[in-house]
Amino acid sequence: MDKIVIYDTETSNSHIFGSIIEFGAVVVDKNLNEISKINIRGRLPEGEVPSAKALLVNSTSIDLLTKGNYSHYEFIAAIENFFLKISPACFIGWGNTNFDRKLIHSNFFRSNRYPYSSHTSPNQETDGLHIARAAQTLDSDTLKTGLTDAGNVSLALESLATEQGFNTDAQHTALHDSLIALKILRIIKKKHEDKWNSFLETSTKAKAQTMLNNEEIYTIVENVKGKNMTYLVSTIHPNHCYHPVYANWGYVWDCRRDPEPLLDLSIDQLRATLKKTSPKALRIIKTNIGQMLLDKKFALKEKPYSDLDLETIKKRAHLVRNNENFCKNIQIINREAAEEKAQTKSQVDLLPEETLYEKFIPNKDTALFKTWHNSSWEDKLRLLDKFQDKRCAWFGQKIIYQEAPQILPTDLYRNIKSEIARRILSKNKEKWQTIGMAYTEIDTLRDQASNRDDEEELKKLDKINQFVMSIEKKYEIA
Repeated sequence: MDKIVIYDTETSNSHIFGSIIEFGAVVVDKNLNEISKINIRGRLPEGEVPSAKALLVNSTSIDLLTKGNYSHYEFIAAIENFFLKISPACFIGWGNTNFDRKLIHSNFFRSNRYPYSSHTSPNQETDGLHIARAAQTLDSDTLKTGLTDAGNVSLALESLATEQGFNTDAQHTALHDSLIALKILRIIKKKHEDKWNSFLETSTKAKAQTMLNNEEIYTIVENVKGKNMTYLVSTIHPNHCYHPVYANWGYVWDCRRDPEPLLDLSIDQLRATLKKTSPKALRIIKTNIGQMLLDKKFALKEKPYSDLDLETIKKRAHLVRNNENFCKNIQIINREAAEEKAQTKSQVDLLPEETLYEKFIPNKDTALFKTWHNSSWEDKLRLLDKFQDKRCAWFGQKIIYQEAPQILPTDLYRNIKSEIARRILSKNKEKWQTIGMAYTEIDTLRDQASNRDDEEELKKLDKINQFVMSIEKKYEIA
């Protein structure tokens, strides 16, 4: 891949109901030389209650939140246009597979845009944190590191920046954090030039799946309870190496475990044995998150694998990979566990915003997105009936309410406003930020700021409180 995009987001909140309010990225060539940069901000969507803590962390004032050049709808469009313009590229964030990427998925989904642009062909995506974890595990002198509160090595971006002696005055702004990530990746590339391409190989799901299907023994690196761990694993039978329910999960066998005593066990016996085995005999490779799959020689240097001769390891790998019935039983056990989990799942109806990964958007609707966005607001309203997926129709109604409310029929306008009011005025602890939750958070932060005699932060909290009050006032009569 000739272009790499190192990106970061800042958000109004930390969950799927929050909105991205800042996007920053630096575009580099394959040698990590800078080509261009982008940094844009968007306003908070109408009817959303922000997290005071999030605004303090990413230095977002109420003016920035409400008076920026881009509305939220225009802002998400600008990010999508950037993705289209820069494609094909490999996208890298820091901890992005568990946070930024999911935020982009959610924000694009709620904006009637294709959610997976950053990692759908021809684009690729991986995680800088995974790269750092692998590099640091292979050579602990790669980066200067501090410790977490639990005493483990910290690979958090902020901590790494401090330990490397980088200027962190503008930390937690999207472009600044992207540039810090770039500096760290340059250090890793310089010290691991021979492994750099291997670090990027699994940035595509297809490559990870190819390794699962074809490679017999290799090294994986995982973070377990805050510690970076190296495992020597072998693939299992190619017909049964994927989870029967979670399509992006592949299974591998930890070569420290002798599979021979397990091969002829019944399903019940095998289930019980695998459950009590510690460390686990089976490990999961999530093929869509850029998990590091490296040459076997790295794990072979580490205990307990260094205590085993290579022939023993190869024999174990061969036994697992070539025993189809054994691997089929593993798949059956995992299917039953997934089905049991689904049955015990809360039966509370999910809101549309929570259903992205529960149900695919029909191709007919994704094909309509471009026409819908290119239409006038009046035509957008008329085109809502064309969406097969009711979620797309709801998101479209809400976008029109936020961007061009004057064209909505009175009843529809009132219905949307009432639904927003129902959510944000709820007295319960919800999955989204409510007015009540916002006030509680502000009070807590005020107490902390008072204890530090931080007058500047207290002033910021007063402005955030006034903003929340204005939202409450608007919606309490809905």
